[in-house]
Amino acid sequence: MWKQFIGKLSWKAMKSSSGGGGGAGSPPAKPPPPLPSPRENGAAAGKPSASPPSPLAGAGAEVRSREDAFVQKVNICCAVYDFSDRGKDSPEKERKRQMLMSLVDCIGAAEEPLTETMIAACVRMFAANLFRVFPPKVRSGTTASETEEDEPFFDPSWYHLQVVYEFLLRFVTSPLVDAKVARKYVDSSFVSKLLDLFDSDDPRERDCLKTILHRIYGKFMGNRPFIRKAVSNIFYRFVFETDHHNGIAELLEVFGSVISGFAKPLKEEHKLFLWKALIPLHKPKSVGVYLPQLTYCITQFIEKEPKLAGTVIRGLLKYWPVTNSQKEMMFLGELEEVLELTDMAEFQKCMVPLFRRIASCLNSSHFQVAERALFLWNNEHLFDMISQNRQVILPIIYPALERNTRWHWNQSVLNVTMNVRKMFHDMDERLLLACQNNFEEEEEKRAATEERRKLMWEQLERSAARGYHQPVIAADVSFPPPPSSARLVAPTVT
Repeated sequence: MWKQFIGKLSWKAMKSSSGGGGGAGSPPAKPPPPLPSPRENGAAAGKPSASPPSPLAGAGAEVRSREDAFVQKVNICCAVYDFSDRGKDSPEKERKRQMLMSLVDCIGAAEEPLTETMIAACVRMFAANLFRVFPPKVRSGTTASETEEDEPFFDPSWYHLQVVYEFLLRFVTSPLVDAKVARKYVDSSFVSKLLDLFDSDDPRERDCLKTILHRIYGKFMGNRPFIRKAVSNIFYRFVFETDHHNGIAELLEVFGSVISGFAKPLKEEHKLFLWKALIPLHKPKSVGVYLPQLTYCITQFIEKEPKLAGTVIRGLLKYWPVTNSQKEMMFLGELEEVLELTDMAEFQKCMVPLFRRIASCLNSSHFQVAERALFLWNNEHLFDMISQNRQVILPIIYPALERNTRWHWNQSVLNVTMNVRKMFHDMDERLLLACQNNFEEEEEKRAATEERRKLMWEQLERSAARGYHQPVIAADVSFPPPPSSARLVAPTVT
């Protein structure tokens, strides 16, 4: 097209320069003056010889033509089409797809760095194609399981968006793209809109975004603080406001590798990210969807700085589920992974509230929760720490063990409880007997209290049966009389 356009322009110029030479009254065209010979040109006094054309001028024209052709292709790809109707604008869609594929091949095989104009055109094309507003999510009243995702939604425009994401990945990873120049355009606004795309319903798009975000974090170092802050805001909004986001697992997967690259000792900013952003992610009901990635991030923090183990355990106890047995089992699994990385000093700081919670899990009516809590004693590292602190731990959990052996309905839980009780018996028989005596005394006191309470209710029922309007005598119910020093104040009538 451009060649035909240039050819038409040159033909018009030649026609106008002839000036109507075929006319009768037109003067004959003058012949051009003869070119001077090299001798005459060199012999002219005070006139330098004409230099040949500079190769730099040709190179500049070639760069401009290459830049113009690239920008022209990118601008064609900025057109956005509606993919809800497959048959609509199909030739234009296919032409744009072929143009995108040629751009991907071009940036992959390029040997010269991209100019700033080319970089700006690419970022503008990415924004035009990728940044969009997702439709509102319409959800039914039934709640899905905490460990199951919703049915995946596959975007009809994915075969087109896939090429754009491939181009963006090549653009970010290409050594021919200068990071200092590209950072003017891959700025905070671009990254923020890219992070918004993680809420896409299409898992293929989230997977591409995960790789691209990781590459952007590695190449554009100046954007790292903003990315961490923006992802923290996404977590805050998910936990405390919306309670739904499709890309939490992918974001945590990116930050798992980011946390592993943190320098030691950890900065205060990174510790706040753990306490304020990661640990509250245990609160939502859908924690099972992203729990493996969350556990990996948390264990990375503890490996970097073991003193954070106590902080993590206290955070788990803070968000521990009370009525959700499935979520409780997941917490017990994560707790075991955290305790494997915990040293003795941090374990002793939080073992009292920790084993109070474990004792309540041992007496859970859900047999899988009780069984999972008993399996903690199979962990050698945890068993060693418990044995060294048995003077504190056994009095806390012995009542739960004894109640299981007497009243738990599940035979498997009963068998494992007996094994744990035998472990403590072999560990310290005297301490076990002392705990048993204390438990029996407490049970006797509790039984006496229950008996008095039962008698009191029986007296109240007999008194009520004598007549509804008859006042109940305090002596019959064994209520203590009010103190003599108490003043009776008449109610004020207003």
